[in-house]
Amino acid sequence: MIPKRNKKQSLNRRRQYLLYYSIIRLIPDPIKRLLRTIYYVPIDIIDNLRGRDDLTPPRSLITGSRPADFKNIGEEFKKYFLELGCLEPNNRVLDVGCGIGRMAVPLTSYLSPSGEYYGFDIDKRGIEWCQKQITPRFNNFHFQRPDIYNKFYNANGKYHAHEYKFPYKDNYFDFVILYSVFTHLLPGDLGNYLSEISRVLRPGGRCLTTFFLLNNETEPLIQSGVSAFDFKFTFDGYATIDKDTPEGAIAYDEKPTRELYKQNGLEIIEPIRFGWWCGRDTFKSFQDIIVASKQHTSCFA
Repeated sequence: MIPKRNKKQSLNRRRQYLLYYSIIRLIPDPIKRLLRTIYYVPIDIIDNLRGRDDLTPPRSLITGSRPADFKNIGEEFKKYFLELGCLEPNNRVLDVGCGIGRMAVPLTSYLSPSGEYYGFDIDKRGIEWCQKQITPRFNNFHFQRPDIYNKFYNANGKYHAHEYKFPYKDNYFDFVILYSVFTHLLPGDLGNYLSEISRVLRPGGRCLTTFFLLNNETEPLIQSGVSAFDFKFTFDGYATIDKDTPEGAIAYDEKPTRELYKQNGLEIIEPIRFGWWCGRDTFKSFQDIIVASKQHTSCFA
């Protein structure tokens, strides 16, 4: 959890995020992308003239968080990969929904040449940037764009998430990352992805995933209005902020989520590290973090 000496700073950060998300979530995604481009392209030009870091993407391409948080979030989760997930330099890593390399960039300085990183995402511009900027410098980092349907990003996609088979061999990876992916997947998609994670993980392999989890603590906070998201549309086992486009933000009931991990041969490494998205005072990160393994290893003893 957050150390006591950092609590005031963390709560101030939470208030800033709550204001940011309360505004941004009201804007439709196509309009957000257009506004982001209009606003950030001039800033990107200035950054280029000043000599922008080659492993920092243009601000106009960064989605899912504020551009200023790109490096901070990556470094934050690199720490979790090592401390909570026992990631080692020679591991094979799969990053599902890798976007524009938020998790990949910090790992370039950690994975050894004998380690491997594979990332996939439907965001064409993000994948193209990673292929152009990261892979030429680190030839053990690989990126691809699957043809998965998405209402906004890939409307003509061949596959749906509930039927998509990860393009990797069984038992190949030591570590699988899903950052802010399950917060946008419907139950059928979630179940399939957990099945695929279990398939591609080697025995003893670990996965680190993030969620919005509903339980006895979060529900009163949501109802009181302190949550960053108002999950007011409830369905069987999950809730969303928009019944017409539920993938915008989805929260899952904790108990059936735990059971789904178990059904797919993934053992949750306790405790779940809960986030502040709902307005709680004691937290680890923004979203809830689940670390799971096909079996316990000495790292978790």
